[in-house]
Amino acid sequence: MARILVVDDDPDIVNLVNIRLRKQGHKVVMAGSGAEALAVTSEDPPDVAVLDVSMPGLSGLELCRLLRGSEGMTDLPVIFLSARVLPEDIEAGKSLGARYLTKPFVASALFDAVNSSLKAPDEP
Repeated sequence: MARILVVDDDPDIVNLVNIRLRKQGHKVVMAGSGAEALAVTSEDPPDVAVLDVSMPGLSGLELCRLLRGSEGMTDLPVIFLSARVLPEDIEAGKSLGARYLTKPFVASALFDAVNSSLKAPDEP
């Protein structure tokens, strides 16, 4: 199916999302930081990125901007998966054109977000 980048500084979240997405048939590339994510995507861009917002070093918001500034990823669909639930946090993610899901998350909501992100803009 799709190559999905999952970035979170919590290894339990990364592993949980990895298991869930692999069961759906996706190839998952995991990273524990923004710097690691940039390294693993430099030669093989993902189809979708699932990013935590609050991480040491690069935040998910900064990482989103950097990924989309990279060659071949200007239209990268991003889904934020975050424990930050204040309206201004959600708006910051959405202002980048990303979907925003909160933790704890419901697997079906993540699947829906990934699947709709993979559809071409003119597909229903």
